[in-house]
Amino acid sequence: MSMAGNLRKVTSLSKVGGLRRVARLTRRRARVDLSHPARSPLGSAVVNCVAYEEGARVPAGRDLVETVERVRKADGGFVWLGLHEPTEVEFAGIADLFDLHPLAVEDAVDAHQRPKLERYGETLFAVFKTVCYVEHSELTATSEVVNTGEIMVFVGQDFVVTVRHGRHGSLGPLREELEANPEQLVKGPAAVLHAIADHVVDEYLNVTDSVQEDIDQVETDVFSANGARADPGRIYQLKRELLELKRAVAPLGRPIMDLATRPIRVIGPEIQAYFRDVSDHQLRAAEQIAAFDELLNSILQAHLAQVSVAQNEDMRKITAWAALIAVPTMVCGVYGMNFDNMPELHWRFGYPLALSGIAVACFALYRGFKRNGWL
Repeated sequence: MSMAGNLRKVTSLSKVGGLRRVARLTRRRARVDLSHPARSPLGSAVVNCVAYEEGARVPAGRDLVETVERVRKADGGFVWLGLHEPTEVEFAGIADLFDLHPLAVEDAVDAHQRPKLERYGETLFAVFKTVCYVEHSELTATSEVVNTGEIMVFVGQDFVVTVRHGRHGSLGPLREELEANPEQLVKGPAAVLHAIADHVVDEYLNVTDSVQEDIDQVETDVFSANGARADPGRIYQLKRELLELKRAVAPLGRPIMDLATRPIRVIGPEIQAYFRDVSDHQLRAAEQIAAFDELLNSILQAHLAQVSVAQNEDMRKITAWAALIAVPTMVCGVYGMNFDNMPELHWRFGYPLALSGIAVACFALYRGFKRNGWL
């Protein structure tokens, strides 16, 4: 669509009231960059709206509609609109303004999507799963280790719309880093998409490094002297959290590879080289997660083997003590039958001899069991 056609579309949409809702929304709510950890608490769907020309930030209009009109008239710039968990009503006017596909809009509002990359005409729609490591003083069978969120990105020739779900995965610092690097930002919306993908994948690597520390701690506990008494629930909890991490990292491989290799109009060849680097990092994170899963399986099997060995040792001790108790029980049982013609029944030294025989037999059994490691 030409620039004149875009402007005619903006004008016609404002007549039917779609863009007026957006204008009222941006005027009524302060544009606070809530994705930045140092800013205000969440309270508005519109996080920020910034315009860029030639890699530099330029003054925005009074509202979103005016900002978009300025950028499209200038030709060559783009608008970056950031949203946090918008409702369907809040997103309706924005979807009309940027001509976003209804299916992509539905995915962006509802969230809980699988990482993917889709093209709708001239617009690219990408879904990223964000992850963060949940700090904990001690790993237990109920500890939360990994927390996930989502970032949806709409990329067009002159706009980037980011929709974030969850209280982590902030884009405020990322925006500041890009603004400090105008040589990269001048490459347009594709540079923003690459920065977001790179930021998300780098966080995967940070989380895997933290998870490895938990796995190392569990491994140390299992192979310690009291490893058989270690809580297996911690291993299962780590495997569950690792599965959550795998669901975020593994499906992203194909979309990143498509961005790096397939010809896409809004992604220039100079940006695709950067996506190849992101793809390498994503593969590294996926391989680490697969290795962690195999390692946890081995740790779990080792723990079960240790429990089995400990149970066998307990059974040997119980058997040995039962054998020791069986000797006096047998002797006393024989001489407790009270027959008149039993040998040594009325002998003067019969009682001491019986006790001595019981003691000698028990001592011999004890020495034998002790020598063989049963006691």
